[in-house]
Amino acid sequence: MLKVTKAVFPVAGLGTRFLPATKASPKEMLPIVDKPLIQYAVEEAIAAGITEMIFVTGRSKRAIEDHFDKSYEIEAELEARGKEKLLSLVRSIKPSHVDCFYVRQAEALGLGHAVLCAEKLVGDSPFAVVLADDLLDGKPPVLRQMIDVFDHYHTSVLGVEEIAPDESKSYGVIDGKQWEENIFKLSGIVEKPAPADAPSRYGVVGRYVLKPRIFEHLRALRPGSGGELQLTDAIQSLLHDEQVLAYRYEGARFDCGSKLGYLKATVEFALRHPEVSADFSDYLASRMAELQV
Repeated sequence: MLKVTKAVFPVAGLGTRFLPATKASPKEMLPIVDKPLIQYAVEEAIAAGITEMIFVTGRSKRAIEDHFDKSYEIEAELEARGKEKLLSLVRSIKPSHVDCFYVRQAEALGLGHAVLCAEKLVGDSPFAVVLADDLLDGKPPVLRQMIDVFDHYHTSVLGVEEIAPDESKSYGVIDGKQWEENIFKLSGIVEKPAPADAPSRYGVVGRYVLKPRIFEHLRALRPGSGGELQLTDAIQSLLHDEQVLAYRYEGARFDCGSKLGYLKATVEFALRHPEVSADFSDYLASRMAELQV
């Protein structure tokens, strides 16, 4: 069985919920303290054994490519000033054993279409799909957990979390039966159902480990609502041919596609940041005291 060494990052979205901040800068470059969202996603992939990062980009996304490229000017300046710690930090953004590839999604035709754009780069290999909007904080990293499940069962795996009933309209909700602890055998997925129609309490999050056969089903899809090709629809079709599992990961998720989730992530990661954690914690405590007066 081939190892999972490739990950697809769909990053062509416009990020309209964060306008005007995303007017000229990709939403994936929004920082959580001092590191952009896309770097957290790539670091999670690297920790899971991924060595080939495939970015499906769009217009105005050049900053992502620049971020993972070598910056001769910055490195030369830091080296000249003797700032070895910062120099090491900049050079570690893309480790030498990791390769980055870029392909354009010319039109915003849905997540399924974005994944399909990466087909030639993925080839016949199993691969991960990572949505940087979902900042997942797990030990071991969530993608590592999922690849371990894939390696054991040799079948596609979707990351899921338990959701409140009134949140079902924001998720693809799985239908299926629990197979083992934290593992479910899928019989279907319902996209954004009303609470009364949701088949379970488990919603799909932005992590997938997929076998390459998914591309056959993506190519066969007809555009759905808004003229888009949905990855969920292709997975539903894939279920007719092979088994797919859902894995309830261990860890916390921050929905950084929303302002509230982004702010929660910023606070959480600031509280553990070695440079600012103590002072930031004191600041929060003082603000809470002021608000209670």
